[in-house]
Amino acid sequence: MEPDAATSTRQYYEDLDPAGRWELETATLTRDDIVAFAEQYDPQPFHVDEDAARESMFGELIASGLHTYCVCNRLATEAFFQRVAFLCGRGLDDFRWHRPVRPGDTLSGWVELGEMRVSDSDPERGYVDVEITGVNQREEVVISWTAHALVARRPR
Repeated sequence: MEPDAATSTRQYYEDLDPAGRWELETATLTRDDIVAFAEQYDPQPFHVDEDAARESMFGELIASGLHTYCVCNRLATEAFFQRVAFLCGRGLDDFRWHRPVRPGDTLSGWVELGEMRVSDSDPERGYVDVEITGVNQREEVVISWTAHALVARRPR
């Protein structure tokens, strides 16, 4: 495999530290952000209507879990995926929403690595389990999942 602009300046499979931890930047979700996302993609009453949200089990407006995922995935992409020779995702597992995200919450988190192995069918690629954890400003876990990634190995 020839190096290209997408992989030549990034860390390859061999460069990844299995004990490493990549810290995410932050993103704050406003009421308007939450409602706009939910109106388009997840129009549950407790995401778009403050009166209905007050009557729900949450007692107030909360972000769609999909919105929480999208924000944390963007942060993980900036902190990790754009810095490695990431080729593609192969799937997600162990996906959990641990607690609701409310207007004004600031999300952050970290990326850690799980299992890593070289592909049997293509030794120029490696499989990496990327464990992503999103937290709020109180360091409470709000979301977590494992992304199964395909990462380029260093060209020979």
